[in-house]
Amino acid sequence: MVPTLQRVFGYGQFRPGQESVISAVLAGRSAAAIFPTGAGKSLCYQLPALLLPHLTLVVSPLLALIQDQLTLMQGLGIAAASIDSTQSREQTQAVMALARSGELKVLMISVERLNNERFRNFIAQVPISLLVVDEAHCISEWGHNFRPDYLKLPAYQQQLAIPQTLLLTATATPPVVADMQGKFAIHPSDVVCTGFYRPNLNLTVEPVNAHHKLRRLLDWLAQRAEQPTIVYVTLQKTAEQVAEYLSRSAVAAQAYHAGLAHEQRVAIQQQFMAGQVNCVVATIAFGMGIDKSNIRNVVHFDLPKSIEGYSQEIGRAGRDGQTSDCLVLANQDSLQVLENFVYGDTPEPDGIRDVLNTLQAVPPGQAWELTLTALSNQSNIRLLPLKTLLVQLELRGIIASRYAYFAEYRFKYLVEPATLLAHFSGERLQFLEALLRCAPQARTWCTMDFDALHKSYPSEHSRVVKALDYLAEKGWIELESRQMTEVYAVLLPHFDAEAVCRELSDYFQSKETSEVARIQAVLDLFASETCLSQRLAVYFGDQAAPQRCGHCSVCAGQVAQWPEPEKQPPLDRMNFFTLCGELTTRHQALQGKPASAELLTRFLCGITAPLLTRLKARSLSGYAALETYPYAQVRAWVSGRDD
Repeated sequence: MVPTLQRVFGYGQFRPGQESVISAVLAGRSAAAIFPTGAGKSLCYQLPALLLPHLTLVVSPLLALIQDQLTLMQGLGIAAASIDSTQSREQTQAVMALARSGELKVLMISVERLNNERFRNFIAQVPISLLVVDEAHCISEWGHNFRPDYLKLPAYQQQLAIPQTLLLTATATPPVVADMQGKFAIHPSDVVCTGFYRPNLNLTVEPVNAHHKLRRLLDWLAQRAEQPTIVYVTLQKTAEQVAEYLSRSAVAAQAYHAGLAHEQRVAIQQQFMAGQVNCVVATIAFGMGIDKSNIRNVVHFDLPKSIEGYSQEIGRAGRDGQTSDCLVLANQDSLQVLENFVYGDTPEPDGIRDVLNTLQAVPPGQAWELTLTALSNQSNIRLLPLKTLLVQLELRGIIASRYAYFAEYRFKYLVEPATLLAHFSGERLQFLEALLRCAPQARTWCTMDFDALHKSYPSEHSRVVKALDYLAEKGWIELESRQMTEVYAVLLPHFDAEAVCRELSDYFQSKETSEVARIQAVLDLFASETCLSQRLAVYFGDQAAPQRCGHCSVCAGQVAQWPEPEKQPPLDRMNFFTLCGELTTRHQALQGKPASAELLTRFLCGITAPLLTRLKARSLSGYAALETYPYAQVRAWVSGRDD
């Protein structure tokens, strides 16, 4: 183990916790590494991957994280690759060939990749030694960025006969750790937590009025010219505005957010890593997995959405052990925006009822097949809470996830059909002849008609997909697949829809309350009268941090007092029809009924919803007109208006 550490990674010894985790994995046990950001979690799977006999499969939540880890591993000479949405068919086929041959040691994927039946058909043929779950707090619905698809990972581990799992995260509270541990049957002695206190991070909370934030940011950064810096903001438009202001004021800065083209985001990240850009103004996705050791400053221009998020983001500073500064420009201006993200993920009862009615309409004995986008549009429930709703139906034993497949397969010939068929004989030839007959050709592309094939030559869906994959691998056709369809078995068709609707509504309301409380916990942390570093460590269950760190603003005698938010005009002075008249007219024309109070509130607060997208609500004058008001106040005003 140590010779490999020295030879491949160039380290003379392990960092705290690494040896315990790696020893557990190499002994054949599942384990969890709960290490602070930058404390060396990645080594805990990279080193075992070189010593285990088969493939290490790594599930990661972000493409940027995957690409950064791949660059690192490939630079060390580790045979690592990914399968992701940016690749061409040829690139994906090349990675699959390496995995089949045993030449690949690490394969990185997103969790959604496991919903792809073509991928599962492939990966089931590859022996796997270890399943690694990066950002493993996503497994827990009590984690700060819960991903419903992560709940399926224990089942996928069993289906693929993967003998052990390694969970990695930097931001798990004790309840989340217990949840993760239980889902993968990890023995308590193999859960390794190294503590969260970072002695080299200076934590400063500085109250500042909204009108003075930009100037204060500029003055603060001017004293740190040319130092690598990340400025975190909540909204894409804020990233653009702040970066433009800094650049006009002689602090060169680049905006980074999901609204930029993929190539542009990659270029900015690479420039930051290379030191060609020193200041990036970014939404929260930037920095996930970036292994840049000399980031000297992390600024929160807006409130972080959770203590976990704050910890993760400041953890990107000072990975080289050198002193680094973490500043929060504190006020409550972005509070409503953060809370609105939460309210937007709470489905209306009518939407939940619509999903349940659709489920109960499935004929007896048949599977429930759905496309998430269509069901989201139909029910007016955003995709993430819709996935969560489906998981909750699974947990209640009403449905069971079976598989997902692409509803549409099309291909074009790269050789003549007769040339292709000449490679086969017997029953396989008969099957392929029927398959090609049931794939009518337009100008170039042939679209597979599964129903026609089943009538003329009854065949399992999976056999057809495997055959198309084989023809593509041989280079005889170019294959495309689209429109992912989820398939569920209906285990309890005659459930009480009203009772379940109430249960699920209560569940989502509970989640909403919990998430709003998480935002309030951030406010409480920043207004703390006790050491910030110590309070942060205790939040994550670390009792070993010093009572007074001596390098935070509280220890320096500066207890933050929140600036009074600006007074806003009372809502009862607002004209409802001026703000919502266009929307109500457009909604009545499309839906044939009045808009709900919840939909109107989301419109006024600038919260997106599938139905508002269909109504092109962003183009209407009242959209987001009340985004700076508390959601509950706006909802009460809308509900209580006198028409």
